[in-house]
Amino acid sequence: MSQRRGSPEDDIGRRAQRMKKARERPGLSPLRGLGAFGMIGWSISVPTVGGAFLGLWLDRNLPQGFSWVIALILGGVVLGGFIAWAWISRESREEEDDNGDH
Repeated sequence: MSQRRGSPEDDIGRRAQRMKKARERPGLSPLRGLGAFGMIGWSISVPTVGGAFLGLWLDRNLPQGFSWVIALILGGVVLGGFIAWAWISRESREEEDDNGDH
């Protein structure tokens, strides 16, 4: 019925293990999150803006029945999304490896 607690020595041992683990694996810095946010933003914005400029050039030099600008902006967003997704996947795998999780 009642759950039996361990001895005070066991409690102290568990606390010591938790403290040791916390020292060995410090938490993530808030700046790391800000850096990840910036990396994701740049990985999407650079292909999108590049697609817009390439689209403007193509619209002037190779006019078509559709807008190159819109097509390449959308292509840049998709490409940037894949780049960001791959970067996040790689970072999360590295973080799991660093933490010893598999």
